[in-house]
Amino acid sequence: MQGADLVILGGLTDGVWPELPPPDPWLSRKMRAEAGLLLPERRVGLAAHDFQQAVAAHKVVLSRALRDAEAETVPSRWLNRLTNLLNGLASQGGPQALAAMQARGAALVADALRLEAPGAPAPRAHRPAPRPPLAHRPRELAVTGIRTLIRDPYAIYARHILRLRPLDPIGAAPDARLRGQALHLIVERFIRERPADEPAEAAAARLLAVAEEVLAAEIPWPSAQRLWRARLARVAPRFLAAEAGRAARGTPLLIEKSGSVTLQTLQFTLTARPDRIDLLEDGRVHIYDYKTGEPPSLKKQEHFEKQLLLEAAMAERGAFAALGPREVEAVTYIGLGTGAKLVTNPLEDGILGKTWSGLHRLIGGYLVEGRGYTARRAMFETRDISDYDHLSRYGEWELSEAATPERVGPEGAA
Repeated sequence: MQGADLVILGGLTDGVWPELPPPDPWLSRKMRAEAGLLLPERRVGLAAHDFQQAVAAHKVVLSRALRDAEAETVPSRWLNRLTNLLNGLASQGGPQALAAMQARGAALVADALRLEAPGAPAPRAHRPAPRPPLAHRPRELAVTGIRTLIRDPYAIYARHILRLRPLDPIGAAPDARLRGQALHLIVERFIRERPADEPAEAAAARLLAVAEEVLAAEIPWPSAQRLWRARLARVAPRFLAAEAGRAARGTPLLIEKSGSVTLQTLQFTLTARPDRIDLLEDGRVHIYDYKTGEPPSLKKQEHFEKQLLLEAAMAERGAFAALGPREVEAVTYIGLGTGAKLVTNPLEDGILGKTWSGLHRLIGGYLVEGRGYTARRAMFETRDISDYDHLSRYGEWELSEAATPERVGPEGAA
C-alpha cells in the first residue's frame, strides 16, 4: 500500500469541488430516470467518495479561495458539513479541535503572505541600448535583418550577439507565419513546375492541386487546410491573370536561391534569398517577393522595408552567381492575401544608389564603439510586438524615454 505524508485538498469551493452538475437542455431528471440514464447528482456522490478517502490521510490541508474574480465564494458542502459536525460535538472537544485546525491554517496563510509581501521596490529599468565590443558585433546580416536593424536594433543584439532564439510554442497553432510559409511553398512549386503554353484553365486547376498537396504535407490542421485553400481559390483568378502577364515578359531564372555581396570598406557581408528573379527579353531582370500580408508602399520601402531594394542593388553588383551583374528593371511585391494587391517600384530617381549608400551609413554607424542597439527604435506601430520585448523589459520604460547606452560584454558590465 502506498500513502502520502501530506495531502492537500484544494478548491473546496461550492461549484468547484464538488462541481455543479451541467445543465441538460434535452432531458429532465424524470425523463433521464425513465430512460434508465444516470442522474447528474451521481457525479457529486463519486466526488464525495474521493473526498472521504483523501481526507482520511494522516496529515491533511483543506484549502479554498475566499473570493473569485467577481465575489465571495461559498465553502464546499463538505467543509460546511465538517464544520457543523465539529461545532456540534461540544462534549467531545469538537469546537476546540476546529479552532486548532483553523489556527494551523491561519499560520500557513500568514507564511504565504510573508513570502508574497513585496520587499524593497526594484529599480525601474531604463530603455536599453547595449554597446558590445566591436569584435562581437555582427559582420553579416540578411536583407530581412536590415529592416530589423532599422526598426528594432535591440533584436539584432539579442539574436546575433547574445544568440537567443524564441522557443517554439508548446501548443502550435495555424498562425499567419505558417500560412505565409505554406503559400510561399505553393507558389514556388507552381512556378517551378509550370509547363510551356499552359492554358488558363489548366493553370488554375494545377494551382489548387498543388495547394492541396502542400497543405496536406505541411499543415496538420484539416480546418486550416480547407480555410487557406478557400482563400487561395478566391484570389487565384487575379493572381493567375497577373502571372500570365509576367510569364509573357520574362522567364523565372532564380527561385529561392541565395546570394551575397561584401561591403569591402566595412568588411560586412549582406546576404539575400529572393523569392523570384525573372530574366526579361532585354537582358534586364525583375525581382519579385510574395506577401501574404499588406505589401509595403513605396514610401515604406524607401525608409524601412528595404528588402527588395537591397536585393536589386545586390543583383546589379553580381551577388547572384547565376545572373552575374544585371540591370534591374523594377521590383514588385505580389500580394497573396485578400485582393492579390501588386506594388511595383520602378526604381526611379537613383533610389538604388541612395539605398546602397544608406546601407553603408547604417552599418558603419553600428561599427562605432559609442553606438548602442536601441530597443524598439522605430517600430511601425506601438502595438507591434518584438520577440525580445520581455528581455528589454519593455513596459517599465516608454517609447518617449531616451535610450541609455551601456557597455556590455568582456570590456564592460555583464
